Amino acid sequence: MIRELKDTEKQLADALREIEAWESSQKDLWFWEKLGRLPFMLLDKLTPAVIQQKIGEAVNEVGAFVQTGGRYLLSEKSVLERLRKQIPDRTEGLDLDGVARLPLSVMDATADQLSASRSKLATVQGATTGFGGLLTLALDIPAILGLSLKIIQEIGICYGYDPSLREERVFAVKIMQFASSDIIGKKAILEELSVFGGGDGGKQMMSQLQGWQEAVALYRDNFGWKKLFQMIPVAGMLFGAFINRGMLNDVAEAAKMLYRKRRVLQKIEESREQHDRI
Repeated sequence: MIRELKDTEKQLADALREIEAWESSQKDLWFWEKLGRLPFMLLDKLTPAVIQQKIGEAVNEVGAFVQTGGRYLLSEKSVLERLRKQIPDRTEGLDLDGVARLPLSVMDATADQLSASRSKLATVQGATTGFGGLLTLALDIPAILGLSLKIIQEIGICYGYDPSLREERVFAVKIMQFASSDIIGKKAILEELSVFGGGDGGKQMMSQLQGWQEAVALYRDNFGWKKLFQMIPVAGMLFGAFINRGMLNDVAEAAKMLYRKRRVLQKIEESREQHDRI
């Protein structure tokens, strides 16, 4: 056995303020998102048919992920092992219930490790598939989608959430949507996510989703704009590395903050219940 690890009320309050400050900072569009606000009819004209087809297939795969998890549903074993290694005097294994009782510092450190690792992989992947222009770009679209869903699930596990649950897969798709949204979209998604996890929050999220297509429509449109710049042969290698790293970092940051907020709020609630019992 190891000593009980627990966050103090001050640590939880500080963490919540940090997350709320991050939410407030999501106020502007950067270059790629501004391009994504241009008329979608123009996007359709500029995007080659093969890329539109691949993006359409990616959207369908996200739908399959929401419904069944499909080939993107991963095992939590490797993430749990990473978490365990963050606690030097712990020799026994971890399960998701045990993860929920770990201190935030352990969760955060593991999430940061995974984000850095996946970001490097996305950079290499984008450079490789961007080198050949249009032909290799078609390979990059399902690959970056898979990496995005993978890092969201891994970070979810870092904070004690089970990606095999359908409501958690809905939450993952909303994170993808958040990462690609403008300020108005981000605000709306944050309001939707604020009800998640409490009472009928999961059911409310399912009704608000109104089909998975709605959740990924904006992601699809912005994705198409970003990938247009990667179609330039050879030069696309630089665009691909930069774009993929940026996309993965955005998704990972959103996943960390949104899962972290859920865990902090739950820890605060548990602390209050404990005080009430005393």
